[in-house]
Order: sequence, then C-alpha cells, then structure tokens
Amino acid sequence: MKVSLKWLSEYTQVPGDLKAFCDRLDLTGTGVEGVEQTGEAFEGVVVGHVLTCEPHPDSDHMHVVTADVGAGEPVQIVCGAPNIAAGIKVPVACVGAVLPGDFKIKKSKLRGVVSCGMCCSQRELGLGSDHSGIWILPEETPVGTPVAEVIGSGDTVLDLEITPNRPDCLSVVGMAREVGAMYQQPVTYPLADDVAKLAAVTAGEDVAATVTVEVPDSERCCRYTARVIDNVKVGPSPDWLAERVSAAGGRPINNVVDVTNYILYLYGQPLHAFDFDTLRDGDGRVRIIVRGAAEGERLATLDGVERVLSEDMTVIATPERAVALAGVMGGLDTEVTEATTTVLLESADFCNGRTSRTSRNLGLISESSMRYERGVDESLTELISQAAAALLAEVSGGTVRPGVVDVYGRPAEARPLTFRIDRFNAMMGADIPVDFIEDILVRLGCAVEATGEAAMLSVLAPTFRPDLEREIDLYEEVLRLWGMDRIEPTLPGGRERVGARTPEQETLRLVNAVLRASGLNETMTYSFAEPGDIERLRLPADGLGLAVELLNPLNADQSVMRQSIVPNLLRSVAYNQARGVKNIQLYEIGTVFSAAEGRKKAKERKKLAAVMAGSMGDAAWNAPAVPFDFFDGKGVLENLARELACPKVRFRALAADEAPQLQPGRAAEMLSGGAVIGWVGEVHPLVCDAFDAMAPVVAFELDVAALVKAARPARDYVAVPTFPAVVVDQAFVVGEDVTHEKLVQVMTSAGGKLLESVALFDVYRDEERVGAGKKSMAYTLTYRAADRTLTGEEVERAHGKLVAKVEKACGAEVRG
Repeated sequence: MKVSLKWLSEYTQVPGDLKAFCDRLDLTGTGVEGVEQTGEAFEGVVVGHVLTCEPHPDSDHMHVVTADVGAGEPVQIVCGAPNIAAGIKVPVACVGAVLPGDFKIKKSKLRGVVSCGMCCSQRELGLGSDHSGIWILPEETPVGTPVAEVIGSGDTVLDLEITPNRPDCLSVVGMAREVGAMYQQPVTYPLADDVAKLAAVTAGEDVAATVTVEVPDSERCCRYTARVIDNVKVGPSPDWLAERVSAAGGRPINNVVDVTNYILYLYGQPLHAFDFDTLRDGDGRVRIIVRGAAEGERLATLDGVERVLSEDMTVIATPERAVALAGVMGGLDTEVTEATTTVLLESADFCNGRTSRTSRNLGLISESSMRYERGVDESLTELISQAAAALLAEVSGGTVRPGVVDVYGRPAEARPLTFRIDRFNAMMGADIPVDFIEDILVRLGCAVEATGEAAMLSVLAPTFRPDLEREIDLYEEVLRLWGMDRIEPTLPGGRERVGARTPEQETLRLVNAVLRASGLNETMTYSFAEPGDIERLRLPADGLGLAVELLNPLNADQSVMRQSIVPNLLRSVAYNQARGVKNIQLYEIGTVFSAAEGRKKAKERKKLAAVMAGSMGDAAWNAPAVPFDFFDGKGVLENLARELACPKVRFRALAADEAPQLQPGRAAEMLSGGAVIGWVGEVHPLVCDAFDAMAPVVAFELDVAALVKAARPARDYVAVPTFPAVVVDQAFVVGEDVTHEKLVQVMTSAGGKLLESVALFDVYRDEERVGAGKKSMAYTLTYRAADRTLTGEEVERAHGKLVAKVEKACGAEVRG
C-alpha cells in the first residue's frame, strides 16, 4: 500500500527524520518496502509561456510554437494539440526530462521542423486521463517555475507492506491512527466533518422510493447500502483530488470514479458507482439483488474481459442480469461514462473468504478485493457512504437524494476482553506503566475501563480490529508500541532442567552432516504446490492420498499442499540450469501433506529428498566431467546408512511400473531389514521435460520416520581384529537376470560366521568367452575368525560350501 506523507500529515504529525520514521515503522510491524519522492517525476518540466504559434508548413494539424521557459532564449516546439495558442501558459517538458512511463524527451525533427521539447497534457504527466489537449495553466503562474511546485506535487510516498491481519492499516486514516499511537500524538479523524457536508447537497425524493435492495444470504454480504446522486456532470477531477489518487498509486479517471477511489484510500471502504439509468426496470425503479452467481453465468467486467462465474462467487444483480462481481470489480455495461447523469453509490461489506477465492480463481485482484478479503469494518459502511455521497455531489455539481437503503443482516459488536497488568508484565519481562498501557489501547481505538479488581482493565476491542480476539493480542499491541528493543533480554527460567536434543533431532543432525559431506547443499522450497505436480512426476496418486487444497491460496499455481518434495527440487534444477549452472546437488528435509476421504485433518509426514544433476566437478585437463548416474545417488544413501548404522540395508531393483518416475533399470528401493526407507534412481526423461529440467537427474526421497527408526545411534562395540584374514577372489558366470543382490544374499547365508565381507570388483560380458545372455561377476571374499588363525582346510571347506550353494541357488558356473 502506498501512503503519501503529505496526505498523512493532514491527520497527524509525521516525523521529520524520514529514515528514523521508516525504521520505527519496521519495528512496529509495518514493513517499508520503498520510498518515492514524487516531485522527481516532473524534473525538467517547467511552466512555459507560448510566445508565437504558427501552422506547421508540412502538416494540417500540427503547429510550430516558440515558448519562454525562463532559460533565456525561447525554445521551438512542434505541437499537435488542438488548443495550443499564443499567449497561454502550459507545462513544457524540456530536452532531457523523463515523463511517467519512462518517456524521455529528446531533440528531434517532426516533418522536417526541429522540436526541442514537448507541451504536455494532464495525461502525459500522469495527473489525469484528459488527453484532448494541452493542459492550460492559470495566467498568473510564473514562467520557468517547476511544475511540481505549481501543482504542489512534491511529496514523499511510502510503499508499505501491510500484514494480512491488519486491514485497518489499509487506509490513510488507519495509518494516521497507527502513527499517532507510535508517537503518542493527537490524530484528527475527518469522517464526522465529511458526513456533516451531506446536508448542504441533499435534495429531491427519498432514495427508498425508487431503489430496493435484497440480500437473501447475510453470509455473502453482511451489509449493503445504496444512495443516489442526481444531476451529476462527469468530467475531470479537481487537481487536489487527482493528486491524492495518484499519490496513493491510482490513476485519475473522472470525478465520479476518483471520489470512490479517494474514499477507499482514505477510509479503507471500497465503493462502487453505477450508472443509475442502466439499472432501471420498465417502471423506472432499481431493484438490487445480492446473490450467488449461477454456474457458468457470464459477466463482462470493467477491464473488458468476459468472465465465466461459478456458484461460489457473489454478484450484484438486477432481476434480469448480473451487473457487478461483488467485492472485486464492477460490470462493463453499468459503468459511469460521460453520458451519466445519475449515480447509484454502493457501499457494502462482502464475505472475506468468498471474495478471496473469487479474486484468485479469476486471476482478478483489485484494490477492493485486497481490502475485502482482509476484512472491512461494516459498522462504518453507512457513515462512509454519507461522506462519499457529499464529496461526489461537491465535485460533480450534483445533489444527493435524502435517505439511504441500508440492509444490515448481522450488526458488528465490539469484542470484550480483559487485560491483567501483572500477568502482562510478568510475561513480557518488563515493568510497563499502567498509564502507558491505557493510553496506547485508547489510541488504537479500544474502549478501556478499570474493573473492580486491582491491576485489571476491561477492554472493548473496536470492530475495525478483527485481529484482537484474545487477551494476548492486546499484550502484543502494547509491547510492539512500547518497543521490543527496550525489553532487557533474559534467559527463560528452567531450574533443574537440562536441555538436550531428541533422538530424532540427533539423527537429523547427523543426516545433514553426511549429506553435506557427500557434496549436497541444503535448500528450502515452498510447502505449496501446483495441483498437477504429482501427475507430472508420474507418481501413482493412489499411494499418496488426496491432495490438501488451500482455502486461501497465494495464487492458482500454489493452491495445494505438496505431496512430494521432488517436484520443487526439480524446479530448482531447471532454474539453475536456465542460468548456466551445470553442477547442481540439492537436498531438503521437509513436510509433505495428504488427506483421506472424509477426514478434515491432513496427515503430515517428514521426507528427505535430494537431486543431483551435472557432475561432481568440472572437466580438467587430465579428467573429463563424469555425469551423475544411479550409483552416485545410491552411494550417498550407502554413506547415510553406514553413518547411521542402519542394519541389514539393501537395495531392491524396481520394475518400470513400480517406479514410473524413474528410468527403467536405474531405479531401486532402499530397505532396512523388511522396512522400506525410500527410493533412488535416475529421473525419467519425460518427468525432466515436464519440469523443464535437462536430463540426466538423479533423485531420491526417503521417509524420515522410517530412517530414524532404522538408525542405531548407540553402536555395539567391535574389537579390532587381531587374527589375520584370508582373502579369496572368486568369479561366477550367471544369467543376466541374476542380480548382485541375489548373489550377495546367497554368499552371506552360505559363508556363515567365517565370511567377514563380500565385495564386487568386476562385471564382464563376452558372448564368445562367457556366453550369450550371461555375465561374469567377480568378488573378493574375506574370511576371518575372531578367536584364532584360520587354517587352509577351514577356509577351503567354508569356501567350497559357499560355491556349491551359489551354483545351486543361482545356476552359476565357476569361472576359472
């Protein structure tokens, strides 16, 4: 939200030290994202006096003028405006000036005539929509004066980040209240004075004689008011009004629309102006109905786009058709135009959740929807309508019909709370004076009274602060305005307590260390995901449960909670690859979410996922860059299993239908004993394409709970061997369908206690020497006894038993 300090200073005193003011705003919870000096937008634009005006020799609509801009010699300018004439004073953008829209003025030739500047209209200066001709300034305006000084536009505008729980700060008055509380200084509230102006412009028959409003469902709209302003003359806004709208980030359009925007920025209450005549039925009456949209109903909004609506959306309608999208945007066929003479002014409060879903589902976010989805104070809706109607009549020369149609289904009530001073000071670790507490709460809009009990206050939270729901919320308000930097830091009390990590924390600490040592970098991605991520990953959805949909998503691309971490990591790979980063090794430990049919509460599980793309290092003169493959991912998991001392870890090959997200033949499942820990493999090229990543990419995803359960932090002590080992190399010729895992299982079972280890050191294929469809797998077998030196006979006997069992169980042949 943009706040003009010039505008804000009309209601409270703004500190002169801008940096200190911005720092204080940050400390109290209102982030300052940017500071703009608006006068700088008109640098190089000065008041010019047109001395001569002659027709262009080669054009029937342009003129060649000379203008005195206070710089000595007059400048020659080619101008195409129909109202340019000698003797008038106009804004002149000199060579080098930069107008809104990053339009730089340069010396140029227009049909052969040199032009050294530009005479400007209001639209070209960003001060209105009038582009019909040059903006003619008053005769008494001094020549050469910067236009910023003439129109009083020198201003400082803060771009503020308002948190979603503070809808009261989405207005100039709300920010004035906040600043007044920050510095404990008076605040002037203009609403009463603005409302008082209504009597002077009221005339005609009562509005209820021609307007009716129906709100069948108060949940969709808790309050709706309608007023009618007659004899309206639509045209450009006064300079002060256009300036206020521009400073707040809006674009001046006409006096009617600008008044609705001005009131929105000033009070935070969205308004909408309808052309009254477009709403009337055959009897000349207007019947407004606030209802749910029909499924598939269509409405052309003010931006010219025809929207297809759903029944969850709310519309403003007549008996014949929808005319506006409630809380978001008005309809095109009822907009105020230059032909409008009577305006129906809407001031209402619509359901937060429905407005938010409508805005995001249609991709249509407006200033109104932003405020409605956070919460608008319905108790002030009618009063603000009075102020708006009075101002609209003032700037358009119209008159306001007496009365108002006000449908108020469920009046808002102030929330009663208790403030225990002793508890507050004990919790905050400070002794904050009672007088300060009371003063701050009152300045924030609360009603405060002392109770019969000592050190206890009775507080009524105002209706414009929906975030003040509990006593602790009041504590937060007082503390942030007192200043957390003024609280002396202390350690929390904990006598006879010793802090320690849980077993899971210790395990994850070791997991992080192992992964970093393996060359991976930790990252963190959003817990939100696109609805189609699992489909793109080609994971079977039946094993993951239902996706958890968000009621209030940030955008349509992040509307569900993630069911796997891998999609986000693949996006990170694609992001880095698109920027020239070739070697990428990332991992994340985070939560995934799923839901069961009919259950409201989502199931949460912690996962560990990683991706590896490119190679471990760049190519060198003596070694090429070796791309990551399946065995690199498997090696990381073997490192992890070794350091966690997970027992009986093995990898089972996965068929294509068991792991469709992975390349066939390059996919495996990690197990510890009989428990599945996770999967590892090379990501399928189709999956890489779906996430715009370049293959090959190695990935794995483990279940953290299963990994922690399998870990053995307390290892059994094994003495250093004191007796020598006997090492035997043995090669077996087996069929291509026999796996390394199968051979190791058989050898480990047959070797008994004497077989210490088995290590594969060669795989050889040759149709002539080994045979078609067969392979030779050579192993190093280590035999050792813990209590003696083995004899040759013992080793031969044990090894012979092992070979016989492998031959029988695997159909192997001993290769000589």
